[in-house]
Amino acid sequence: MTNPTAATPDHTASAGITGAAPATAPAAVAQSAVTAPAGLAAPVQRSSAVVALAIIGIIVLAVIALFVTVYLISGLGVSGFALGGVMALVPLAIVFFGVRWIDRWEPEPRAAVVFAFLWGAGVAVLIALLVGAEIDNVINSMGGPGPGYDFFAAAIQAPIVEETAKGLGVLILFWAARRHFDGPVDGLVYAAWVAGGFAFTENILYFGSELLNPQGAPLEIFLIRGIMSPFAHVMFTACTGLALGFAARRTGAFGAIGFFLLGLIPAIFLHALWNGALFFVSDFFAYYAIVQFPLFLGAVFLVLYLRRQEAKLTHDRLAEYAAVGWFSAEELPALATRPGRRQAIAWANRNGKGAEMKKYIRDATRLAFARQRIITGRHRTAAEADETALLASIVESRKNLTGLGTATV
Repeated sequence: MTNPTAATPDHTASAGITGAAPATAPAAVAQSAVTAPAGLAAPVQRSSAVVALAIIGIIVLAVIALFVTVYLISGLGVSGFALGGVMALVPLAIVFFGVRWIDRWEPEPRAAVVFAFLWGAGVAVLIALLVGAEIDNVINSMGGPGPGYDFFAAAIQAPIVEETAKGLGVLILFWAARRHFDGPVDGLVYAAWVAGGFAFTENILYFGSELLNPQGAPLEIFLIRGIMSPFAHVMFTACTGLALGFAARRTGAFGAIGFFLLGLIPAIFLHALWNGALFFVSDFFAYYAIVQFPLFLGAVFLVLYLRRQEAKLTHDRLAEYAAVGWFSAEELPALATRPGRRQAIAWANRNGKGAEMKKYIRDATRLAFARQRIITGRHRTAAEADETALLASIVESRKNLTGLGTATV
Protein backbone atom coordinates (compact mmCIF):
# COMPACT_ATOMS: atom_id res chain seq x y z
CA MET A 1 0.00 0.00 0.00
CA THR A 2 1.37 3.42 -0.88
CA ASN A 3 1.39 6.16 1.72
CA PRO A 4 -2.23 7.28 2.19
CA THR A 5 -3.16 10.70 0.93
CA ALA A 6 -4.73 12.28 3.98
CA ALA A 7 -8.26 13.53 3.75
CA THR A 8 -10.05 15.84 6.13
CA PRO A 9 -13.60 17.12 5.94
CA ASP A 10 -14.59 20.70 6.61
CA HIS A 11 -17.93 22.13 7.66
CA THR A 12 -18.62 23.65 4.26
CA ALA A 13 -17.97 20.43 2.36
CA SER A 14 -20.04 18.23 4.64
CA ALA A 15 -22.94 20.67 4.45
CA GLY A 16 -22.92 20.55 0.67
CA ILE A 17 -23.06 16.77 0.28
CA THR A 18 -25.71 15.57 -2.12
CA GLY A 19 -27.02 12.15 -2.98
CA ALA A 20 -25.50 12.35 -6.47
CA ALA A 21 -21.84 12.54 -5.45
CA PRO A 22 -19.70 13.16 -2.38
CA ALA A 23 -18.45 16.68 -1.75
CA THR A 24 -15.15 17.43 -3.45
CA ALA A 25 -12.24 17.17 -1.09
CA PRO A 26 -10.76 20.55 -0.12
CA ALA A 27 -7.52 21.50 -1.87
CA ALA A 28 -5.55 20.93 1.31
CA VAL A 29 -6.87 17.38 1.48
CA ALA A 30 -5.81 16.60 -2.05
CA GLN A 31 -2.33 17.87 -1.13
CA SER A 32 -2.00 15.46 1.80
CA ALA A 33 -3.09 17.75 4.62
CA VAL A 34 -3.47 15.73 7.80
CA THR A 35 -4.99 18.09 10.36
CA ALA A 36 -8.71 17.68 10.91
CA PRO A 37 -10.74 20.80 11.72
CA ALA A 38 -11.56 21.27 15.38
CA GLY A 39 -14.61 19.36 16.48
CA LEU A 40 -14.46 16.76 13.69
CA ALA A 41 -11.66 14.51 14.90
CA ALA A 42 -13.93 12.69 17.37
CA PRO A 43 -16.72 10.38 16.21
CA VAL A 44 -20.28 11.53 16.61
CA GLN A 45 -21.47 10.45 20.04
CA ARG A 46 -24.53 8.29 20.31
CA SER A 47 -27.46 9.67 22.23
CA SER A 48 -27.24 8.78 25.90
CA ALA A 49 -30.93 7.84 25.76
CA VAL A 50 -30.27 5.33 22.96
CA VAL A 51 -27.34 3.83 24.88
CA ALA A 52 -29.46 3.59 28.04
CA LEU A 53 -32.28 1.86 26.15
CA ALA A 54 -29.81 -0.63 24.66
CA ILE A 55 -28.42 -1.45 28.10
CA ILE A 56 -31.90 -1.81 29.60
CA GLY A 57 -32.99 -4.02 26.71
CA ILE A 58 -30.03 -6.36 27.12
CA ILE A 59 -30.56 -6.55 30.88
CA VAL A 60 -34.24 -7.44 30.39
CA LEU A 61 -33.35 -10.13 27.87
CA ALA A 62 -30.69 -11.51 30.20
CA VAL A 63 -33.26 -11.79 33.01
CA ILE A 64 -35.64 -13.65 30.67
CA ALA A 65 -32.82 -15.97 29.60
CA LEU A 66 -32.07 -16.61 33.28
CA PHE A 67 -35.72 -17.49 33.85
CA VAL A 68 -35.57 -19.99 30.97
CA THR A 69 -32.37 -21.42 32.45
CA VAL A 70 -34.11 -22.00 35.79
CA TYR A 71 -36.96 -23.69 33.93
CA LEU A 72 -34.54 -26.05 32.18
CA ILE A 73 -32.72 -26.88 35.42
CA SER A 74 -36.03 -27.64 37.13
CA GLY A 75 -36.92 -30.09 34.37
CA LEU A 76 -33.54 -31.65 33.65
CA GLY A 77 -31.82 -31.35 37.00
CA VAL A 78 -28.41 -29.80 37.46
CA SER A 79 -26.51 -32.74 35.95
CA GLY A 80 -28.78 -33.06 32.90
CA PHE A 81 -28.63 -29.31 32.30
CA ALA A 82 -24.86 -29.17 32.72
CA LEU A 83 -24.10 -32.16 30.46
CA GLY A 84 -26.66 -31.02 27.88
CA GLY A 85 -25.14 -27.54 28.00
CA VAL A 86 -21.64 -28.86 27.35
CA MET A 87 -22.88 -30.87 24.37
CA ALA A 88 -24.84 -27.85 23.08
CA LEU A 89 -21.67 -25.77 23.04
CA VAL A 90 -20.38 -27.79 20.06
CA PRO A 91 -23.08 -26.76 17.54
CA LEU A 92 -23.07 -23.26 19.04
CA ALA A 93 -19.33 -22.97 18.35
CA ILE A 94 -19.88 -24.13 14.76
CA VAL A 95 -22.57 -21.48 14.29
CA PHE A 96 -20.39 -18.85 15.99
CA PHE A 97 -17.46 -19.31 13.63
CA GLY A 98 -19.77 -19.59 10.63
CA VAL A 99 -21.50 -16.31 11.43
CA ARG A 100 -18.19 -14.60 12.13
CA TRP A 101 -17.02 -15.63 8.67
CA ILE A 102 -20.17 -14.15 7.12
CA ASP A 103 -19.85 -10.96 9.18
CA ARG A 104 -16.16 -10.25 8.60
CA TRP A 105 -16.60 -7.63 5.88
CA GLU A 106 -18.68 -5.18 7.90
CA PRO A 107 -19.05 -6.48 11.48
CA GLU A 108 -22.27 -5.68 13.31
CA PRO A 109 -22.21 -3.82 16.66
CA ARG A 110 -21.58 -6.12 19.60
CA ALA A 111 -24.59 -4.81 21.52
CA ALA A 112 -26.89 -5.73 18.63
CA VAL A 113 -25.32 -9.18 18.35
CA VAL A 114 -25.73 -9.81 22.09
CA PHE A 115 -29.34 -8.63 21.88
CA ALA A 116 -29.99 -11.03 18.99
CA PHE A 117 -28.47 -14.01 20.81
CA LEU A 118 -30.32 -13.33 24.06
CA TRP A 119 -33.58 -12.86 22.21
CA GLY A 120 -33.19 -16.27 20.60
CA ALA A 121 -31.93 -18.06 23.70
CA GLY A 122 -34.47 -16.48 26.04
CA VAL A 123 -37.45 -14.61 24.64
CA ALA A 124 -38.10 -16.80 21.58
CA VAL A 125 -37.85 -19.95 23.70
CA LEU A 126 -40.17 -18.48 26.33
CA ILE A 127 -42.74 -17.54 23.66
CA ALA A 128 -42.59 -21.06 22.23
CA LEU A 129 -43.05 -22.60 25.70
CA LEU A 130 -45.97 -20.34 26.64
CA VAL A 131 -47.80 -20.77 23.33
CA GLY A 132 -47.17 -24.51 23.43
CA ALA A 133 -48.55 -24.75 26.96
CA GLU A 134 -51.66 -22.77 26.00
CA ILE A 135 -52.29 -24.95 22.94
CA ASP A 136 -51.90 -28.07 25.09
CA ASN A 137 -54.45 -26.66 27.54
CA VAL A 138 -56.93 -26.13 24.72
CA ILE A 139 -56.34 -29.63 23.33
CA ASN A 140 -56.73 -31.21 26.77
CA SER A 141 -59.98 -29.32 27.31
CA MET A 142 -61.26 -30.89 24.08
CA GLY A 143 -60.57 -34.44 25.19
CA GLY A 144 -56.80 -34.77 24.91
CA PRO A 145 -54.34 -35.35 22.08
CA GLY A 146 -55.54 -37.32 19.09
CA PRO A 147 -53.56 -39.58 16.73
CA GLY A 148 -52.28 -36.63 14.68
CA TYR A 149 -51.09 -34.56 17.62
CA ASP A 150 -47.38 -35.35 17.26
CA PHE A 151 -47.38 -34.36 13.60
CA PHE A 152 -49.36 -31.20 14.33
CA ALA A 153 -46.97 -30.19 17.12
CA ALA A 154 -43.80 -30.86 15.12
CA ALA A 155 -44.72 -29.87 11.57
CA ILE A 156 -47.30 -27.12 12.09
CA GLN A 157 -47.22 -25.63 15.58
CA ALA A 158 -43.45 -25.54 16.08
CA PRO A 159 -42.55 -23.98 12.69
CA ILE A 160 -45.21 -21.26 12.95
CA VAL A 161 -44.64 -20.35 16.60
CA GLU A 162 -40.86 -20.65 16.66
CA GLU A 163 -40.18 -18.85 13.38
CA THR A 164 -42.53 -16.03 14.34
CA ALA A 165 -40.88 -15.71 17.77
CA LYS A 166 -37.37 -15.69 16.30
CA GLY A 167 -38.34 -13.39 13.45
CA LEU A 168 -39.76 -10.81 15.85
CA GLY A 169 -36.29 -10.41 17.32
CA VAL A 170 -34.86 -9.61 13.89
CA LEU A 171 -37.71 -7.19 13.20
CA ILE A 172 -37.04 -5.36 16.48
CA LEU A 173 -33.38 -5.04 15.53
CA PHE A 174 -34.45 -3.68 12.15
CA TRP A 175 -36.35 -0.92 13.94
CA ALA A 176 -33.90 -0.28 16.79
CA ALA A 177 -30.57 -0.62 14.96
CA ARG A 178 -31.58 0.72 11.56
CA ARG A 179 -28.27 2.52 11.07
CA HIS A 180 -26.54 -0.87 11.24
CA PHE A 181 -29.11 -2.74 9.13
CA ASP A 182 -27.84 -2.01 5.63
CA GLY A 183 -28.86 -5.01 3.57
CA PRO A 184 -29.35 -8.78 3.22
CA VAL A 185 -26.04 -9.74 4.82
CA ASP A 186 -26.87 -7.76 7.96
CA GLY A 187 -30.31 -9.36 8.08
CA LEU A 188 -28.73 -12.78 7.68
CA VAL A 189 -26.23 -12.13 10.47
CA TYR A 190 -28.84 -10.94 12.96
CA ALA A 191 -31.14 -13.84 12.06
CA ALA A 192 -28.26 -16.28 12.52
CA TRP A 193 -27.51 -14.99 16.00
CA VAL A 194 -31.17 -15.16 17.00
CA ALA A 195 -31.47 -18.67 15.60
CA GLY A 196 -28.15 -19.73 17.13
CA GLY A 197 -29.35 -18.64 20.56
CA PHE A 198 -32.66 -20.48 20.14
CA ALA A 199 -30.95 -23.66 18.94
CA PHE A 200 -28.51 -23.51 21.87
CA THR A 201 -31.31 -23.54 24.44
CA GLU A 202 -33.32 -26.11 22.51
CA ASN A 203 -30.27 -28.37 22.19
CA ILE A 204 -29.72 -28.28 25.95
CA LEU A 205 -33.30 -29.51 26.37
CA TYR A 206 -32.94 -32.26 23.76
CA PHE A 207 -29.50 -33.46 24.82
CA GLY A 208 -30.32 -33.30 28.52
CA SER A 209 -33.58 -35.23 28.04
CA GLU A 210 -31.86 -37.96 26.04
CA LEU A 211 -29.14 -38.31 28.66
CA LEU A 212 -31.73 -38.76 31.41
CA ASN A 213 -33.83 -41.22 29.42
CA PRO A 214 -32.71 -44.85 30.00
CA GLN A 215 -33.89 -45.70 26.47
CA GLY A 216 -32.53 -42.48 25.02
CA ALA A 217 -29.97 -42.18 22.22
CA PRO A 218 -27.94 -39.10 23.17
CA LEU A 219 -25.07 -39.82 20.77
CA GLU A 220 -27.40 -40.23 17.80
CA ILE A 221 -29.31 -37.05 18.66
CA PHE A 222 -26.01 -35.22 19.14
CA LEU A 223 -24.81 -36.43 15.72
CA ILE A 224 -28.01 -35.32 14.00
CA ARG A 225 -28.55 -31.99 15.77
CA GLY A 226 -25.02 -31.04 16.78
CA ILE A 227 -22.87 -32.21 13.87
CA MET A 228 -25.08 -32.78 10.82
CA SER A 229 -27.47 -29.86 11.24
CA PRO A 230 -26.05 -27.12 13.50
CA PHE A 231 -27.25 -24.54 10.93
CA ALA A 232 -30.82 -25.87 10.62
CA HIS A 233 -32.44 -23.10 12.67
CA VAL A 234 -30.09 -20.57 11.09
CA MET A 235 -31.27 -21.57 7.61
CA PHE A 236 -34.93 -21.27 8.61
CA THR A 237 -34.72 -17.85 10.26
CA ALA A 238 -32.28 -16.58 7.62
CA CYS A 239 -35.26 -16.34 5.24
CA THR A 240 -36.83 -13.73 7.52
CA GLY A 241 -33.52 -11.95 8.01
CA LEU A 242 -32.85 -11.77 4.27
CA ALA A 243 -36.33 -10.39 3.63
CA LEU A 244 -35.79 -7.66 6.21
CA GLY A 245 -32.35 -7.00 4.72
CA PHE A 246 -33.96 -6.27 1.36
CA ALA A 247 -36.56 -4.15 3.19
CA ALA A 248 -33.73 -2.02 4.58
CA ARG A 249 -32.96 -0.86 1.03
CA ARG A 250 -36.52 -0.45 -0.17
CA THR A 251 -38.93 0.65 2.54
CA GLY A 252 -39.42 2.21 5.94
CA ALA A 253 -40.32 0.94 9.38
CA PHE A 254 -43.95 0.10 8.59
CA GLY A 255 -43.22 -1.31 5.15
CA ALA A 256 -40.78 -3.73 6.77
CA ILE A 257 -43.73 -5.56 8.33
CA GLY A 258 -44.80 -6.75 4.88
CA PHE A 259 -41.28 -8.03 4.13
CA PHE A 260 -41.23 -9.68 7.56
CA LEU A 261 -44.41 -11.61 6.76
CA LEU A 262 -43.07 -12.59 3.33
CA GLY A 263 -39.86 -13.85 4.91
CA LEU A 264 -41.80 -15.92 7.43
CA ILE A 265 -43.40 -18.01 4.67
CA PRO A 266 -40.22 -19.79 3.45
CA ALA A 267 -38.87 -19.87 7.03
CA ILE A 268 -41.95 -21.76 8.23
CA PHE A 269 -41.95 -23.98 5.13
CA LEU A 270 -38.32 -25.06 5.56
CA HIS A 271 -38.85 -25.67 9.27
CA ALA A 272 -41.96 -27.74 8.53
CA LEU A 273 -40.10 -29.67 5.83
CA TRP A 274 -37.33 -30.53 8.27
CA ASN A 275 -39.66 -31.60 11.10
CA GLY A 276 -42.45 -33.14 9.03
CA ALA A 277 -40.26 -35.30 6.82
CA LEU A 278 -39.30 -37.40 9.83
CA PHE A 279 -42.86 -38.75 9.91
CA PHE A 280 -42.68 -40.03 6.33
CA VAL A 281 -39.09 -41.06 5.57
CA SER A 282 -37.69 -44.36 6.84
CA ASP A 283 -34.05 -43.49 6.18
CA PHE A 284 -33.22 -40.12 7.70
CA PHE A 285 -29.63 -40.11 6.48
CA ALA A 286 -30.69 -40.70 2.86
CA TYR A 287 -33.26 -37.90 3.19
CA TYR A 288 -30.59 -35.65 4.64
CA ALA A 289 -28.23 -36.37 1.74
CA ILE A 290 -30.87 -35.92 -0.96
CA VAL A 291 -32.80 -32.93 0.42
CA GLN A 292 -31.26 -31.14 3.38
CA PHE A 293 -27.61 -31.16 2.35
CA PRO A 294 -28.33 -29.66 -1.11
CA LEU A 295 -30.41 -26.97 0.61
CA PHE A 296 -27.45 -26.21 2.85
CA LEU A 297 -25.09 -25.99 -0.15
CA GLY A 298 -27.54 -23.63 -1.82
CA ALA A 299 -27.50 -21.45 1.29
CA VAL A 300 -23.68 -21.38 1.25
CA PHE A 301 -23.60 -20.25 -2.39
CA LEU A 302 -26.16 -17.56 -1.60
CA VAL A 303 -23.99 -16.27 1.25
CA LEU A 304 -20.93 -16.20 -1.03
CA TYR A 305 -22.89 -14.21 -3.61
CA LEU A 306 -24.14 -11.72 -1.00
CA ARG A 307 -20.62 -11.27 0.37
CA ARG A 308 -19.35 -10.46 -3.13
CA GLN A 309 -22.15 -7.94 -3.56
CA GLU A 310 -21.20 -6.33 -0.26
CA ALA A 311 -17.58 -6.00 -1.40
CA LYS A 312 -18.70 -4.53 -4.73
CA LEU A 313 -20.86 -1.96 -2.98
CA THR A 314 -17.90 -0.96 -0.81
CA HIS A 315 -15.65 -0.55 -3.85
CA ASP A 316 -18.24 1.43 -5.82
CA ARG A 317 -18.99 3.87 -3.01
CA LEU A 318 -15.32 4.40 -2.06
CA ALA A 319 -14.51 4.95 -5.73
CA GLU A 320 -16.85 7.94 -5.60
CA TYR A 321 -14.78 9.41 -2.78
CA ALA A 322 -11.57 8.65 -4.66
CA ALA A 323 -12.93 10.48 -7.71
CA VAL A 324 -13.25 13.72 -5.71
CA GLY A 325 -9.98 13.46 -3.80
CA TRP A 326 -10.78 11.78 -0.49
CA PHE A 327 -8.85 8.62 -1.37
CA SER A 328 -6.20 7.76 -3.92
CA ALA A 329 -7.17 5.21 -6.54
CA GLU A 330 -4.26 3.01 -5.42
CA GLU A 331 -5.88 2.61 -2.00
CA LEU A 332 -9.11 1.06 -3.23
CA PRO A 333 -7.80 -2.53 -3.55
CA ALA A 334 -6.53 -2.38 0.04
CA LEU A 335 -9.91 -1.16 1.27
CA ALA A 336 -12.40 -2.98 -0.93
CA THR A 337 -10.93 -6.39 -1.80
CA ARG A 338 -10.19 -9.28 0.52
CA PRO A 339 -6.68 -9.99 -0.85
CA GLY A 340 -5.89 -6.28 -0.67
CA ARG A 341 -7.06 -6.08 2.94
CA ARG A 342 -4.97 -9.08 3.95
CA GLN A 343 -1.93 -7.57 2.28
CA ALA A 344 -2.46 -4.16 3.87
CA ILE A 345 -2.92 -5.63 7.35
CA ALA A 346 0.16 -7.83 6.94
CA TRP A 347 2.18 -4.76 5.94
CA ALA A 348 0.87 -2.79 8.91
CA ASN A 349 1.55 -5.69 11.29
CA ARG A 350 5.18 -5.74 10.21
CA ASN A 351 5.35 -2.08 11.15
CA GLY A 352 3.51 -2.40 14.46
CA LYS A 353 0.36 -0.66 13.19
CA GLY A 354 -1.96 -3.60 12.61
CA ALA A 355 -4.72 -2.29 14.89
CA GLU A 356 -4.62 1.13 13.20
CA MET A 357 -4.88 -0.44 9.75
CA LYS A 358 -7.86 -2.57 10.82
CA LYS A 359 -9.55 0.54 12.18
CA TYR A 360 -8.82 2.40 8.94
CA ILE A 361 -10.34 -0.39 6.83
CA ARG A 362 -13.33 -0.75 9.17
CA ASP A 363 -14.07 2.98 9.07
CA ALA A 364 -13.71 3.08 5.29
CA THR A 365 -16.20 0.21 4.98
CA ARG A 366 -18.67 1.96 7.26
CA LEU A 367 -18.17 5.13 5.22
CA ALA A 368 -19.18 3.24 2.08
CA PHE A 369 -22.38 2.03 3.70
CA ALA A 370 -23.13 5.48 5.13
CA ARG A 371 -22.76 6.79 1.57
CA GLN A 372 -25.20 4.15 0.37
CA ARG A 373 -27.75 5.34 2.93
CA ILE A 374 -27.28 8.92 1.72
CA ILE A 375 -27.84 7.89 -1.90
CA THR A 376 -31.00 5.96 -1.09
CA GLY A 377 -32.27 8.71 1.22
CA ARG A 378 -32.55 6.37 4.21
CA HIS A 379 -31.93 8.15 7.52
CA ARG A 380 -30.04 10.74 5.49
CA THR A 381 -29.34 13.23 8.27
CA ALA A 382 -27.85 10.54 10.50
CA ALA A 383 -25.93 9.08 7.55
CA GLU A 384 -24.40 12.47 6.74
CA ALA A 385 -23.35 12.87 10.37
CA ASP A 386 -21.77 9.40 10.24
CA GLU A 387 -20.04 10.33 6.99
CA THR A 388 -18.47 13.45 8.52
CA ALA A 389 -17.30 11.60 11.61
CA LEU A 390 -15.92 8.65 9.63
CA LEU A 391 -13.99 10.90 7.24
CA ALA A 392 -12.43 12.61 10.25
CA SER A 393 -11.56 9.27 11.86
CA ILE A 394 -10.05 8.05 8.58
CA VAL A 395 -7.91 11.18 8.43
CA GLU A 396 -6.51 10.43 11.86
CA SER A 397 -5.77 6.82 10.99
CA ARG A 398 -4.10 7.77 7.74
CA LYS A 399 -1.99 10.35 9.54
CA ASN A 400 -0.73 7.61 11.86
CA LEU A 401 -0.16 5.18 8.99
CA THR A 402 1.63 7.75 6.83
CA GLY A 403 4.51 7.84 9.29
CA LEU A 404 5.44 4.28 8.37
CA GLY A 405 7.44 5.35 5.38
CA THR A 406 6.96 4.66 1.67
CA ALA A 407 6.86 0.87 1.76
CA THR A 408 4.25 -0.74 -0.46
CA VAL A 409 2.23 -3.88 -0.04
